[in-house]
Amino acid sequence: MRVASFGIVVAATLVLTPVARAADVAAGKEKAVMCTGCHGEDGISQTENIPSLAGQLDQFVQWQLEFFRAGARKNEQMRPIVEQLSNDDIRNLGAYFAQLPPFKGSKDDNPELSEKGKQAAAGRRCASCHIDTYVGTKAVARLAGQREEYLVKALRDYKSGARSGGAQAAMADVAYPLSDEEIAALAHYLARL
Repeated sequence: MRVASFGIVVAATLVLTPVARAADVAAGKEKAVMCTGCHGEDGISQTENIPSLAGQLDQFVQWQLEFFRAGARKNEQMRPIVEQLSNDDIRNLGAYFAQLPPFKGSKDDNPELSEKGKQAAAGRRCASCHIDTYVGTKAVARLAGQREEYLVKALRDYKSGARSGGAQAAMADVAYPLSDEEIAALAHYLARL
């Protein structure tokens, strides 16, 4: 009798639970038109302190949009945009940006600074979350090829506690002891990968 009751509960759950739909990249591309003004054509930002989204991981994009929509991450420009997004829109945007080819990084015009950044990355164990190539994994951001000044801003925001939403505790712990020189070196290094 118990097994039969359990089977009925499982069957009812399967019937009543909505099926997760696959992301629609074409719908994500259509919705991303509203993102191009800041995040650039094909997700490559040309705007200071605005991140490139091309090649960011699907889960990372989705989580950040959720954090903005819930108010866990605060940004006056993002708030009215994300308030209009449905869950499907967020899923589709994540899939769209993830499939775009990322910016390949700038030519290294200061190898000495890059070496200092590489040492800072090793010392703070950045690869333990962002992986050895700094392309991220799952809900962890891609850093390789990101805009240099945006990386500086993000690290300073984590260090000061101004940035919240996702990985705040881990990133604050990593960023807090960094000097301004280490932040500049780390951002320079990662932007050129």
